[in-house]
Amino acid sequence: VVMMPPPNVTGIIHMGHVLNNTLQDILIRFKRMQGYEVLYQPGTDHAGIATQNVVEKELAKQGKTRFEVGREKFLEYAWQWKETYEKNILERLKRLGVSADWSKYKFTLDPQMVQAVLKAFVSLYEDGLIYKGLYIINWCPRCGTALADDEVEHKEHTGHLWYIRYPLVDGDGDIVVATTRPETYLGDTAVAVHPDDPRYQKWIGKKVRLPLVTWTRKGTMPDGTEVEVPPEIPIIADPRVDPEFGTGAVKVTPAHDPNDYEIGNEHGLARVIMMTKEAVTNENAGIFKGLDRFEARKKVIEALEKEGYLVKIEDHVHAVGHCYRCDTVIEPYLSEEWFVKMKPLAEPAIRAVREGKIRLIPEYANKIYFNWLENVRDWCISRKIWWGHRVPIYTCQACGHTTASIEPVQTCPQCGSDQIQQDPDVLDTWFSSWLWPFSTLGWPYETRELEAFYPTDVLITGWDILFFWVARMIMAGLRFRSEIPFHTVYLHGIVRDEKRRKISKSLGNFVDPLEYIQKYGADGVRMGITLVVPEGQDIIFSEKRIEIGRNFATKIWNAARFLLMNQDLYEPGELTVERLEDQWIWTGLQETIRAVTQGLEDYDFNTTAHRLLQFFWHDFCDWYIEAIKPRLQTGDKMAIRIGFTVLERLLRLLHPFMPFVTEEIWQKLPNHEGETLMRAPWPEPTSEVFPEAHRRFEFLKEVVREVREARASYRIAPKAELPLYFGKTEPWVRKALPEMLPMLRHLAKISALKEDEIPHPSTAIVVEGQEFFLPLPGLDLEKERARIQKEIVQLQKHLAKVQARLANPDFLERAPAEVIRKEEEKVKTFEEKISALQAHLERLR
Repeated sequence: VVMMPPPNVTGIIHMGHVLNNTLQDILIRFKRMQGYEVLYQPGTDHAGIATQNVVEKELAKQGKTRFEVGREKFLEYAWQWKETYEKNILERLKRLGVSADWSKYKFTLDPQMVQAVLKAFVSLYEDGLIYKGLYIINWCPRCGTALADDEVEHKEHTGHLWYIRYPLVDGDGDIVVATTRPETYLGDTAVAVHPDDPRYQKWIGKKVRLPLVTWTRKGTMPDGTEVEVPPEIPIIADPRVDPEFGTGAVKVTPAHDPNDYEIGNEHGLARVIMMTKEAVTNENAGIFKGLDRFEARKKVIEALEKEGYLVKIEDHVHAVGHCYRCDTVIEPYLSEEWFVKMKPLAEPAIRAVREGKIRLIPEYANKIYFNWLENVRDWCISRKIWWGHRVPIYTCQACGHTTASIEPVQTCPQCGSDQIQQDPDVLDTWFSSWLWPFSTLGWPYETRELEAFYPTDVLITGWDILFFWVARMIMAGLRFRSEIPFHTVYLHGIVRDEKRRKISKSLGNFVDPLEYIQKYGADGVRMGITLVVPEGQDIIFSEKRIEIGRNFATKIWNAARFLLMNQDLYEPGELTVERLEDQWIWTGLQETIRAVTQGLEDYDFNTTAHRLLQFFWHDFCDWYIEAIKPRLQTGDKMAIRIGFTVLERLLRLLHPFMPFVTEEIWQKLPNHEGETLMRAPWPEPTSEVFPEAHRRFEFLKEVVREVREARASYRIAPKAELPLYFGKTEPWVRKALPEMLPMLRHLAKISALKEDEIPHPSTAIVVEGQEFFLPLPGLDLEKERARIQKEIVQLQKHLAKVQARLANPDFLERAPAEVIRKEEEKVKTFEEKISALQAHLERLR
């Protein structure tokens, strides 16, 4: 059972989805062929913030806002968007060959899925694990909603550190604070220093006056009491202050900084909100009211400098939080939100992985997983948007009684009033996604699907949602079903471009996968992406990678076409594997079956794909088919029978990776059995192998390669036949040479094998310590040596230039990574060419 990570209905799928669904489909097709009953559960996600964003942008093109059209009409627009783009997503997944059970398709806002979310919320609420509280949350002014901690992307910014002078009220000097956000000083309610910092011992307990502030601000105490806060604020001591940061004295703004919020709670400080949720300064900002936060920063700095309160400005590099959806700089904001208590849920999830009940691949993900869960903070689950699952909390406007209910509340259970108002917030999208492994199977109802298919088996997803989704699904499975949701989690990397940038529309490096499918075929796209997916690492993607997959599909087609052109020779019957090349390919096939089966069992998709490509393209096509061509010309029926048998087995091995071309060819084979390759049995290796024959043929391949390379190096005419002389050779080689001669003649244009006196000039060929000599008739040795030496000198000059460039620190500092990589590739190319030419010189001696 594999659960598809549901794509967001915000547009079309990208190459990350292609990678993710290809790997899942490979596993599903493999297990289906092994005889398992499989469920590949498809679906899509409503993606609250992301979808709301795109729908609002569409409304903006019409000159409208969501507030103008109202909640009900806005949701109509959102559903229309969903219907349109859901079709685009499903079309592309089907074109890719995703063999999911489409009859079981789910959407996170389907009625039954809504019931699951409501059941989970009410259950946690009644058990005291969901609560509403006033906390510092991550607020996106653009999206107009709260974000969970792990929905904030921290990016390194080169900003400034502003040093501001706060005068002491008693006239005993000034205290200078350093800050990266000077505009928020308008919400300061204290200055904090470390209790052991000797510089400030005498000032602890005194008060300072906020520069420029002459007005009283409105705030609330930690217990909720409303208060008026004067411009004079205390100097407090707190061990959380870093004496090494700035001056060692920091401003405390409890309503606009999470650390300050904690300090404020402990010291009983008032919380002054100095800007709106739109990030515009409010009445507490006094003379700076009505400014965007960044404009306010500019005005505040100008005023502080003018009045002599700005001491200095320093460059400062620090991490700044951004909204993971719209990239807006987030604002820490004091807001009343719904939260889930995470510690009680995290502990069983930690045990499940630590005790080995759930395996994370790659293994290093365990450390990241444990670190997050052991330090987990409560999860902010409410969002100030309209698209999503509405919070099922109903408040009586008459008596204030609050009810959490799966069904809509019409009358107050306490006073009977019908003045009931539902909470306007919706739930975080991940609150529905964390139920995915069992909500898709019918929960909260006890269905046959839930009984049969839960827990699931393998989750395949990107490492970037290990916290967003994977850890939370483990918590939810253990909480609501008392079982782990899956036994294995395979985490793949993020698809990036050649400059290592995440692929996105905003960067202009996004390509609709449908374009690649139309250009290179679904099989080419699937194989191409699998060939570049190292375990747990990001994928550096380029179109050239897909071309490899397409070229491989063409190679498969051409190999099959060649054998089918000779199928009139085919007669069913037992295989007699006696010839050297037959024993070699048969032995290699059994090894490949074992390796591919084990590779897929180990989720080693990349190595397995390379193994298949190598064996089919090089062993089967380049060597075996070439080796049997003379036999086919003489009507050898065993050669065609073995050829079709090996091809049929390879098509079965390749099918999970390349389902279309393999199915099409398999249906045409004279030796296929069954209705569809998709349900053909997975190949099992036989015990009949020929290791000695395999060794001899591998030796023969190396001899052929060396002869071909020598012929090319010394420009021997392609059709010219030459004898091959052997010198120091072991008995097994001498014994095997007569068996090898037909293929040496066919594959390397060797007319005879001789042990006579070696002619002059000739070039030496050494394979596994065995000596052979290829005559070079008519070759001027001195002239050839001079030509090669001259070429070596030229290459060495080019190599020296590139090496000097790479040794230059200025070049390494200024040049883009891609340019440096290409220069390093040049070094490798030059060194390989020089080495090859030097080997030729050695042979001529």
